[in-house]
Amino acid sequence: MSREAREAFHRFWPLTRGDRGWLALIVVCVVVAALAETAAILLFSRLTDHALKAGSLAAFWGPAGAWLGVAVLAALAGYLGNSLATWTAERFVLRLRAAVFRHVQDLPPHFFQRHRRGDLVERLTGDVESIEQLVVSGIVGAVSAGFSAVFYACAALWLRWDLALATFVLAPLFLLAARRFSGRIQQASRDERTADGAITAVVAESLGNIVLTQAYNRQRDEARRLDHEARAWLRASVRGARLSELYEQFVEVVETLCVLAVIGLGAWEISAGRMSLGQLLAFAAFLGHLYPPVRSLGGLGLTVTAATAGARRIGEILDAEPAVTDPDRPVAAWPVRGRIGFDGVSFRHPDASRPALRDISCTAGPGELVLVTGPSGAGKSALAGLLTRFHDPSAGVVRLDGVPLTDVPLNFLREQIALLPQQTLILSGTVRENIGCGRPGASDTEIERAARDAAAHDFITALPDGYDTRLAPGTSALSGGQLQRIAIARAMLRAAPVLVLDEPTAGLDAVAARQVVRPLRRLMAGRTTLMITHDLSLAPDADRVLVLDHGRLVEAGTHTELLAYGGVYARLAGPLPATAAGPDTAAGTAGPDTAAGTADDTLILRR
Repeated sequence: MSREAREAFHRFWPLTRGDRGWLALIVVCVVVAALAETAAILLFSRLTDHALKAGSLAAFWGPAGAWLGVAVLAALAGYLGNSLATWTAERFVLRLRAAVFRHVQDLPPHFFQRHRRGDLVERLTGDVESIEQLVVSGIVGAVSAGFSAVFYACAALWLRWDLALATFVLAPLFLLAARRFSGRIQQASRDERTADGAITAVVAESLGNIVLTQAYNRQRDEARRLDHEARAWLRASVRGARLSELYEQFVEVVETLCVLAVIGLGAWEISAGRMSLGQLLAFAAFLGHLYPPVRSLGGLGLTVTAATAGARRIGEILDAEPAVTDPDRPVAAWPVRGRIGFDGVSFRHPDASRPALRDISCTAGPGELVLVTGPSGAGKSALAGLLTRFHDPSAGVVRLDGVPLTDVPLNFLREQIALLPQQTLILSGTVRENIGCGRPGASDTEIERAARDAAAHDFITALPDGYDTRLAPGTSALSGGQLQRIAIARAMLRAAPVLVLDEPTAGLDAVAARQVVRPLRRLMAGRTTLMITHDLSLAPDADRVLVLDHGRLVEAGTHTELLAYGGVYARLAGPLPATAAGPDTAAGTAGPDTAAGTADDTLILRR
């Protein structure tokens, strides 16, 4: 076993904890089955020499009954061992997949931006199963082959040790052949698994973008993408199959040579009167049973080699570190009021060439609506990611009620924040389940009250199955505005003191946006609300508007004050109306190079 395979085995072997007693019982079944098979061959030899050769029916019954009993014992041991082996293997797969999936759910967003979704799906399916071949099935197979080879070899030596030694000379050829083929098969297996992931990724991406594909007549382009990845998979698969088949055929030739050698030597021994026909047949049977386990031990190296490729791909996921972790000494839970603060916060996305945020300071208190706007790429969504602690700042501190977020347990923190992301997220399940996931355990009455507050109850009850209507990601059963109101109902049900809205009206037409704004106002009532948006229709209601540009906070104030100032916000909002105050009004007298007051003042203007 290579160093890489040993490392993979030691890494995943702890997941068998709890099943090792069953593995020991499987080994017992394997030993019993091998012993029973050995005894059956010896009984066959006795039948041949004492019953068949002599033509004696009386000599038949004793060995025949014993043979039948041994066969029944072997069948029971084989059934129990194989059933337990399958059950144990599937439990290992279940446990490993759950462990990898839990780890994946804690990884930061940039991890998923670097890895194609389809490839991750393939790792969680095919690669996980290949590791089982290394850790569970491989161990059972090795033990089974090892005991069988030892028993059959010992029996052959007991019958004729000199003849057995002569035929054992060719046995190492199996191991040498496996070693010769293992490296090439490992590379082919690695290429095949990578291609599998690429195919899954192309299919998932194409199905997820089917509207774009049809609207822009990209069917042939998508077919070419799939064909390109499929051909890479075909080459790797065929290469691996050819190598495996070449190994199998080579082994068949070696086995034939061994059997022919036994028959030739046996005929010579019989002619010399040194061996009976029954002994020769038993000896040939032992060799016939011996070579498959030896071959399996050689082939096990190929299986381990192929599984190592999958273990490396799973290891890449498990080695990825979460961007944030729970504090070593978390603060105790407290009744959160919802005051949030950013104090000199800077942040750079991993692998980014420049910071997304630079020296941001601002606050928001309970009942306040703080609207964050700015050009695309200004760092608005990064601000929301820091508040929900998808990332930690590279400098500065983010606080909740004056407590640094890095001192707050993640679960507790996220229970205090209701996030309405830019993309409306719908789970596979009923409308009731989609709303109810905002607060697990909520009653039907509470779910329906949240739907009424979100102006969603009427259209939900009009659905064929009402609240039990099933939805799925990408569903066309509801409009974008209706799906957004379900998401608002989910956030309302959460009843968190802090609300983060990321482009809540993005992708909605004017009518749908107006239908969403009213429940949004109810949702924001009494909460500390941070709204990230390009849509400035709610800006007049905001207590403060923060304007980001190139990661810096360049303007802050009310909607009216910033319009009057005539800076970045005024350009984003469009031309000033005729009655609007000009740039020389009191709101703008601080000038572009000053910072009037503190972060809590109504107007901070910076360039």
